[in-house]
Amino acid sequence: MPPKCFVSALLLALPVGAADRWHYLDNGQVRLGVNLNAGACIGWFSASGSQDSLLNAYDVGRYVQQSYYGDEDGSGWNGKPWRYNPVQGGSWKNEPAEVIETKADATSFYAKTKPRHWATGVFTPECVMEEWLRLDGALARLKFKMTYTGDKTHAARHQELPALFVTPKLDTLVFVNAEKNLVRKQPGFPNEYFKVGEPWCAWVDQNNRGIGLFMPHTSDVTCYRVRNGNKGDCSYLAPIQTFALKPGLVFEYEVVLVAGSLEKLRAVFAKMKP
Repeated sequence: MPPKCFVSALLLALPVGAADRWHYLDNGQVRLGVNLNAGACIGWFSASGSQDSLLNAYDVGRYVQQSYYGDEDGSGWNGKPWRYNPVQGGSWKNEPAEVIETKADATSFYAKTKPRHWATGVFTPECVMEEWLRLDGALARLKFKMTYTGDKTHAARHQELPALFVTPKLDTLVFVNAEKNLVRKQPGFPNEYFKVGEPWCAWVDQNNRGIGLFMPHTSDVTCYRVRNGNKGDCSYLAPIQTFALKPGLVFEYEVVLVAGSLEKLRAVFAKMKP
C-alpha cells in the first residue's frame, strides 16, 4: 500500500517547474491534452470547444499518469522518509520528467518518458513509461506500459493504475459496489479504499455531470478529497493492483475516459466489455 504521506507530498509540491507545453487531440466531440513539460502526462479532458478541463494539473504529481512504488531507499521529501517511486510527471519539486520520444496524428498520440524519482528528483531510466492515447468518438482510450530493467526486486506494493486527479468541483464519487448497489459518497482525507462491482468510477458535480473512468483491470480503488479552500483542493482516485517491481517486469493496461452526465456515463460503460 502506498504510505499515507504520499498524498501529502502531491499536495505540498509547488508549481515552480518548467513552463507548460501542451499538445492537444480534438475530434470535434472531446479534447484531450498532454503536457510535454510534465512527462507527457494527461492534464486536459473536456468536451470539444470547452474552456474548462475536468482534470487537475496543479503540479506534476497530479495529472492522469503512471506512478510506481518500491522499497524504502533512504530518500525523503520535505523531511519525510520516502521510497523508490518513479513518477511519469516528475518530482515533488516540480522537476519535469524527460519525454524521449513522441508520435502523433489528428486523433492519437504516443510518448515514451524517462520518469523521475518523486522524492530525490533523479531520473530513473531503469523504469521507462509509455502511453498510447486515442480519441474514439466521445471516448478517450488510454493505454499505458511500464518496463522495469533495474536489478533490484522490490516488495509488492499497491500500484496506481493510473492516478486520476480531477477538478475539486467534481466532489461526489459514484460507483457500483460489490453488492451491485449504486453508491454516492464524498470521501475525506487521507485515502479510503473500496471495491467496485462494475469496472468503473465517476466523479460528478452537484448537477450530476462529470468524468468517468472505465478500468477493466481491477476491482480495487483508492480515493480521497482535499478541501482547504485553495489551489491545492482536488478530488482523486486510482484503480490499484498489488505487485512487485522486479527485473524484466513489463506491465501494461488500458482505461477509458468519458465525460458527461452520470446517465450517459453509465450507458457507455454498460456497453463495454471488461
